[in-house]
Amino acid sequence: MSESSGPIAAPAADAGNPLLAAWTTPFETPPFAEIRPEHFMPAFEQAFADHAGEIAAIVNDPTEPDFDNTVTALERSGKLLNRVAAVFYDLVSAHSSPELLKIDEEVSLRMARHWNPIMMNAVLFGRIAALRDKAARLNLTPEQSRLLERSYTRFHRAGAGLDEASKARMAAINERLAQLGTSFSHHLLGDEQEWMMELGEGDTEGLPDSFVAAARAAAEERGLPGKAVVTLSRSSVEPFLKMSSRRDLREKVYRAFIARGDNGNDNDNNAIIGEILSLREESAKLLGYPTFAAYRLEDSMAKTPEAVRGLLERVWKPARARALADRDALQELVTEEGSNFKLAPWDWRYYAEKLRQRRANFDDAAIKPYLTLDGMIAAAFDTATRLFGITFQERKDVPVWHPDVRVWEVKDADGAHRGLFYGDYYARPSKRSGAWMTSLRDQQKLDSAVAPLIINVCNFAKGAGGEPSLLSPDDARTLFHEFGHGLHGMLSDVTYPSLSGTSVFTDFVELPSQLYEHWQEQPQVLRQFARHYQTGEPLPDDLLQRFIAARKFGQGFATVEFVSSALLDLEFHTQPAASIGEVRAFERKELDKIGMPEEIALRHRPTQFGHIFSGDHYASGYYSYMWSEVMDADAFGAFEEAGDIFAPDVAKRLRDDIYSSGGSRDPEEAYVAFRGRKPEPDALLRRRGLLDTPEAA
Repeated sequence: MSESSGPIAAPAADAGNPLLAAWTTPFETPPFAEIRPEHFMPAFEQAFADHAGEIAAIVNDPTEPDFDNTVTALERSGKLLNRVAAVFYDLVSAHSSPELLKIDEEVSLRMARHWNPIMMNAVLFGRIAALRDKAARLNLTPEQSRLLERSYTRFHRAGAGLDEASKARMAAINERLAQLGTSFSHHLLGDEQEWMMELGEGDTEGLPDSFVAAARAAAEERGLPGKAVVTLSRSSVEPFLKMSSRRDLREKVYRAFIARGDNGNDNDNNAIIGEILSLREESAKLLGYPTFAAYRLEDSMAKTPEAVRGLLERVWKPARARALADRDALQELVTEEGSNFKLAPWDWRYYAEKLRQRRANFDDAAIKPYLTLDGMIAAAFDTATRLFGITFQERKDVPVWHPDVRVWEVKDADGAHRGLFYGDYYARPSKRSGAWMTSLRDQQKLDSAVAPLIINVCNFAKGAGGEPSLLSPDDARTLFHEFGHGLHGMLSDVTYPSLSGTSVFTDFVELPSQLYEHWQEQPQVLRQFARHYQTGEPLPDDLLQRFIAARKFGQGFATVEFVSSALLDLEFHTQPAASIGEVRAFERKELDKIGMPEEIALRHRPTQFGHIFSGDHYASGYYSYMWSEVMDADAFGAFEEAGDIFAPDVAKRLRDDIYSSGGSRDPEEAYVAFRGRKPEPDALLRRRGLLDTPEAA
């Protein structure tokens, strides 16, 4: 049941398989250099067998259920499975190969077949339910009470209370959904790997040297030394659309980017989406819910689709109004230049950058030389040290899965070891797009203190020829965002594995990450760590002030592209699956319904919306980023009200109530404990500069 694993003894069988042997590496970390694709299936087989035996022992225990022989026993089970799976999924996402992707297809099905009979086991569920019924008499700690309730909820929502026929159908659905989600992500990766655009003579007009250097590094990574290529990584596409003065090439890159998974080839995801939606709806109805969104949101802070729609529509109106006003201003710029074309989606970023330069006297190219990757890593670490007292020391002796991966040992203020932090920052063909946090081992102290192994993966452009990687302001914000997730894992201080770190509601999990973004844009942080990569000079004060003034520029566009995706996610999972029909037509119909400006694309079109279709973690839950933003905008206000962005008493509450407590508390209770009240909803609109829009009133 647990989602983490502590050190485990090596099984006697197959000591030649590094996944099944004791790890003698520093901090008992995975020996990546020794692990080969062929090791995984035997390791999974052993792990499945071990876990099944552990579950059988709980189910067949003749003694009366108590917390220790049922809930705690579940927490102790599955250590080997968690250990093998953590390594496997890290590699599949961050450094895949055709061999690993092939294994992933089999593992996803086997994993579903392994978990289905566990999560639907009537005897196991009966033991948990019996304990829940008499919880008040069990003298449990608050964390134990929370774990019991969450355990009951997980089994109940998995279908453990269904009749046998419904369980069989639910198991079949889960298996098929696992296969479909894996296929969706493989298709998306396939389309991203197969496309690139070479930049020839004259194709670099408007592109700064830093972008061209990154394009050369991307070409070299793909075995094309001396060339320069644009790839379908967001970190390549968005700067190109912003800076390239070649409108024809912008259109070519844009169309390729939004067509991922929608090309009618072997990587097409349209049919997969239809089947996923039908199966999710069927599973929700088996459990007694009218829609998948109703099922999914019941176990969240939002609780209902209506609450989600209310938040999104509250933000949509002022954001759309701001975006439409910006669109008119961008069209005027096109006309001013003597062009007579109508503004198109591939023009927006390019002309928005021109408008920002005019209105705020600021452009990304001016600040980028000051935002080196190393400088922003140092800024993220220093912020954590000043807030929470933890320190970071780079380690060269810890095995990694790719030479670019770096590792730091994290220590508490008293010098005690807290965990390891892995940073995998550069884009490469073997890595899926996006940025994420995950773990190789989660914190717990059930039987002994287990220190976490936390990972941040990003897709920043690598500098060429020994030049450092230079980040855009968005890249720097992404680094802080993922590091905020990382801190949620590193600072976790709970007893039970299932409640560790980021094991919280989806619409709460983005609070620690989005809150941490605030420090990246603080003057005292930038003055110290934003230094020119060639001269070492600090960020000039006038440029700093212009950057701060420009932060709210373009929020209409950014909010529209996000909220439209979140609303589409909600519609996919509230409308009858049979009525959706052709995905592209449904997308168009829903965007017309909300008045989506045709010059702005969804942040994630359906066929590339991995958040909701590569698995179900964010299905009906993409809104979570905005739900959490209501809290993070309000939460940072606690530091502003204290007059110190590193106020020790506020930072202590932040650590104790938010970052350290994992899933051991109800999230609303945790937030109120930190802030002293519920969040103020208008904080989000205020942060995005949308409160002064008429529709916000």
